[in-house]
Formats: sequence, structure tokens, C-alpha cells
Amino acid sequence: MTRSLNGRTAVVTGAGSGIGRAIALRLAEDTAKIAVWDINGDGAAETVKLIEAAGGTAIAITADCSDKAAIHAAAEETRAKLGPIAILVNNAGIAPFTPFMDIDDDLFDKVIHINLRGPYLLTKEVLPDMLAAGWGRVINITSSSVQSGSFAQGHYVSSKGGLMGMTKALALEFAPSGVTFNMVPPGFIDTPMLRAAPIDADAFAQTLPMKRIGKPEDIAAACAYLASEEASYITGQTISTNGGRYMGSH
Repeated sequence: MTRSLNGRTAVVTGAGSGIGRAIALRLAEDTAKIAVWDINGDGAAETVKLIEAAGGTAIAITADCSDKAAIHAAAEETRAKLGPIAILVNNAGIAPFTPFMDIDDDLFDKVIHINLRGPYLLTKEVLPDMLAAGWGRVINITSSSVQSGSFAQGHYVSSKGGLMGMTKALALEFAPSGVTFNMVPPGFIDTPMLRAAPIDADAFAQTLPMKRIGKPEDIAAACAYLASEEASYITGQTISTNGGRYMGSH
């Protein structure tokens, strides 16, 4: 079922490939105008081509989604071309594998900078648009590793755990405003990032209850629901899209 987003403007970060691209395509299908932000300009342009080929509206913006000045410039360009920002999907991130004792301080800071400080800055930049409209959706792509842990990813899991905490705090603070804050933690999803990871993806898939790797479109579907009018009474929640890898009550 297509959920009409009535031409609202959505920013999807890291939308030049993988999960971000799938989210951008799905929200465009649901009639949002999409600002595709990615540090990889070629990838962002390719996503826009795919959206336009399907009859949607999108612009590509090359931006470092952890840099405050770049975020502000990208937001201003988005507003000028597409209008006030109503939906934000914080998807951009990095997921290195490093044994804990091998993580140096600079790498830890880099992961926190991109995966936690970036969404903080992005949310702060676009939230005034949503508050002025009395309607908004912030969807943070966290990680099932926050729920289960992940080997040799102390830095990554820490950053995504922080993002989970921020999501809940903002959901509470802004609950009366018409702006919702929710999370989608992907499980094991077939993306370029996964294929580059030092694990046997197909073998790991057999350890999952569903015995298969998820698709980026699975994450996009969860985001589409959270962005919709139908999800207006849902905030501070986690839609665990993981093939049964984790089943929790929180």
C-alpha cells in the first residue's frame, strides 16, 4: 500500500547506495520530494536518476553529513529547491570492525563524530522546519548490534547506542509538537557495506531464524510506515527489521 506523503520534502543521508538509496526510492514512490545527501556525489546522482526514472522528484547534494557547515549549506539548498524539510532519515554512517584493544582514540572519535554527532547536527538543523509546520518525522537508522552486541565493533555499537538514547530523549521532549522520533535498526542486510565486511555473509545468514539476508527494501518499508500519517501516534519506538535475529520488548 502506497502511503501518500503529499509532496513533503524528505532528506535521506547516505542515500547514494545501499539502504539509504532504497529508503529514498521508497519515500519518492510515496510522493515525497527527496533530497539525496551523500559524501559520494556520483552515488547521489545515480539515486536521483533512479527516482526520476520512476516519475519522482529528487535532487542530489554532495555533503559530508557530519560537518556542521556542510549540513547547513545542504539544508539551505534543499529548502531553496524543494521547500521546508518535513522528514529526516539519518542513515549515513560507517561500520568498521576493529578489536577493542586495537581501536585508537582517533578512530573512536571518528566513528562517534560520523554516527552520533552527525545525526545530532542534522536534527538540530532541520527540526525548526518541522516545529514551524507542526508536523515532522525523524527516523534514525540505528543497528541491531545495539540490542545484541557485535564482535570487534565497540566503537560502532557505542555510537549507535548513543543514537538510540538520543532518539528516545527527543521523542519525549518533542512529543506534543507533532514531530516524531523513531528508530529502525537493520539486522543483516545485503548492502555494499556488508559485502565489504570481514564476515561470510551467506554463512551467517544461516544462523538467523529466517535463514536469509534482508534486503535494503525491507528497511525502506519500515521507514515508509514511520514517515506516514498512519504513524502519527508512534514515537520513541524501535521497529526491529532483522528476520528474527532479536526479539525484544523495548
